[in-house]
Amino acid sequence: MGAGKRKVLIIEDEPSIRNLLYVLLAGLGCEGDVAYTGQQALSMVSRERFDAVLLDLRCTNLEPDHVVAEIGELRPNLVDRVLVITGEVADPKVMDWIEKQCLPHVKSSRLVQELWTSLHRLLGLSNSPKTVS
Repeated sequence: MGAGKRKVLIIEDEPSIRNLLYVLLAGLGCEGDVAYTGQQALSMVSRERFDAVLLDLRCTNLEPDHVVAEIGELRPNLVDRVLVITGEVADPKVMDWIEKQCLPHVKSSRLVQELWTSLHRLLGLSNSPKTVS
C-alpha cells in the first residue's frame, strides 16, 4: 500500500462492533472499509488492496471457510492477515476449522482486550500506542 495509511476490510454487520473496530483502527493509524456480506467482501478484495481483514463469522452470507479460501485465491498474501471475530461459537467444527487454518481469532466478548494486540501483530506494527494530535 505504500507510505499511506494501512487499510483494513471489516466484514461486520453489527453497528456497535463495527464502530468499535473503526475506533481501534483509527488508534492504530489505519482506515477501515466495511463489507456487510461475504459476497460484498470478496468483490471489494478483488478490486482493492487491503492490509488485513477482520471477519465476523456470523455476519457473512457465505461459509467462513469459503470466504477465506476465496480471499486466498484473489489475494494470496492477504490470507495470512485475516483475523476472525468468533463471538460465541456453538459449533465445534467451526473452531476446529479456525485452528486447523491457523487463523488468528478473537472472541467478541474480549474484543477490546485482545483486538489491539492482535491487530498490532497482524499488521506488523510496534507495540507502542500511536499518539493522536
